[in-house]
Amino acid sequence: MPSAVEIFLIFVATSESVLGLLGNGFIGLVNCTDCVKKKKCSLICFILTGLAISRFCFIWITILDGYIRIFFPDTYNFGNTMDYIFYSWTAFNHSTISFTTSLSIFYFLKIANFSHCTFLWLKRRINTVFTFVMGCMLLSFVFHFQLDVKITSHEKVTYRNTSWWLHPHNREYFTDHLLINLGVIFFFFVTVIMCILLIFSLWRHHKKMQMNVTGFRDFTTKAHMKAVKVLIVFIILYALYFIGVIIQTSCAIVPENKPLFLFGLINVVASPFVHPFILILGNSQLKQTSLRVVRQLKCCEKRQNLRVT
Repeated sequence: MPSAVEIFLIFVATSESVLGLLGNGFIGLVNCTDCVKKKKCSLICFILTGLAISRFCFIWITILDGYIRIFFPDTYNFGNTMDYIFYSWTAFNHSTISFTTSLSIFYFLKIANFSHCTFLWLKRRINTVFTFVMGCMLLSFVFHFQLDVKITSHEKVTYRNTSWWLHPHNREYFTDHLLINLGVIFFFFVTVIMCILLIFSLWRHHKKMQMNVTGFRDFTTKAHMKAVKVLIVFIILYALYFIGVIIQTSCAIVPENKPLFLFGLINVVASPFVHPFILILGNSQLKQTSLRVVRQLKCCEKRQNLRVT
C-alpha cells in the first residue's frame, strides 16, 4: 500500500501528465489543421508539430513506465516489457531533445541580432542549418540506439533474477546510462548556449533602445523583457528535466526509494507539461485559437445549465 507521500507525488505526476498531454495535443492539432488548410508547412510549424507529437508520446511512455515501476515492479522480470519501454522512451526522448534544440536554434537565428559574418551567413541559410542539425540528431539517435540495445542485453544477463529496485551498488550501471545520454546532454548544452546568446542579444538591443528611442521605449522594453523571461523559464525547465533523468537513473541503484523515484518523475514531466503552455501564450495564432476553444466550452456549459434548469 503506497504511503501518503507516495500518493501525493503520484497525484502530482498524473496531473502534470494529463495537462501536458492536453497542451501538446492542442499544439499538434492546431498546427496540423493549419498545414492542411494552407496546403503547406512552414519550418516553425514543422518544428512545433514535431515537438508536440514527440512530447505527447514521451509523456505517455514516461508515465506508463512510472506506474509499472511503482505498482507492478515484477513485470520487468518477465518477457521483454522493460526492453520495449526503454527503447520507446529513448526514441521519444531523443526526438523531443532534437526538436527542442531545433526550436532554440530557429529562435536564435530569427530573433538575435549580431553583425558577425558567421551569424549572418547562418541566418541566410536557416533551412540548410535546420537540415544539418536534424541529420546530426538522426545519426546520434542511431548510434545511441545501438548502444541502448547492447547495454540492455548486458543488464538482462547480469541482473536476470533481480527486480529493478535491487540492482547492485556499482558504478557500471550508472556509467552505462551516462554514455547513453551523452548525445542528449550535448544537445542540451547547445540549447542552453543558444538561449544565453539570444538573451545577450536582446539585452544589448534593450540597452541601445534606452539610449536612442524615446517614444515607444516602454512598449518595446516590455516585449523584450517578456522574451527574456520566457527563455529563462525554458532553461530552468530543461535543467529540471535532466535532474529528473539523473534521479530516476540513480533510483535503479537505490533500493526501494519510491518517493525519490516519483520526485524524479515529476521533474522529468515538468518540462513537457509547462513549456507547451508557454509556447501557446507566446504564439498569437495558438493563443487566439485557445481563447476561442475556451469561449466555446463556456457557451456549451451555459447551454447545459439552461437545459438542466
